[in-house]
Amino acid sequence: MKISVLTLFPSLFENFLQESMIGIARDRSALDVHLVNIRDFAHDKHRTADDYPYGGGPGMVMKPEPLWEAVESVRDGRKIPVIYFTPQGKLLNQKIVMDYADQKEMILLCGHYKEIDQRIRDTLITDEISIGDYVLSGGEIPAMVMIDAIARLQNGVLNDPASALTDSHQQGILGCPYYTRPEEFRGMKVPSVLLSGDHKKIEEWRRGKALEITRKKRPDLLNNG
Repeated sequence: MKISVLTLFPSLFENFLQESMIGIARDRSALDVHLVNIRDFAHDKHRTADDYPYGGGPGMVMKPEPLWEAVESVRDGRKIPVIYFTPQGKLLNQKIVMDYADQKEMILLCGHYKEIDQRIRDTLITDEISIGDYVLSGGEIPAMVMIDAIARLQNGVLNDPASALTDSHQQGILGCPYYTRPEEFRGMKVPSVLLSGDHKKIEEWRRGKALEITRKKRPDLLNNG
């Protein structure tokens, strides 16, 4: 999986790409993240990537020329999905993550300021995604969320691939409770069924708890299913 991230602030990704699952995925060659500085494609000595909006109003708009050339420098005539992070996009969920996890290559475009020029959205963007109904300063954090969610599904990243299959949302519902040692902590004991060694009963308990938690916290997931 190769992911090219187009951003005005590539340094924001430096620590992120070295730590935890992302670092493991890169070390194991399961993930290749290429950072592209949009300012490198600006046309003036000040590397200007934004300008005032036509029609007036507050805020700045990212210019089309640097964005177009940055995308084209990666695509080089190939058909590669270009994802733009925007509050107007469809809400990111596990199904979207799984769909993109099978891609060999993708481009993540991180907007900034008020917006990007609409002509880029009309011609180059293949998908618009949001991570929630709120506004961030730019698309860098959503891009990190997308990269993290995709990376852990790549072959060879998790030591136990089956672990991902029991995560919340992986099967359309929330996950069940988990416990580890010690068996008793401050008077609170691990449910006896988990100590029974009866795998069938354990799976039934976990499924029942997952449904119970989903009904309580996210009943909309059951209604959608």
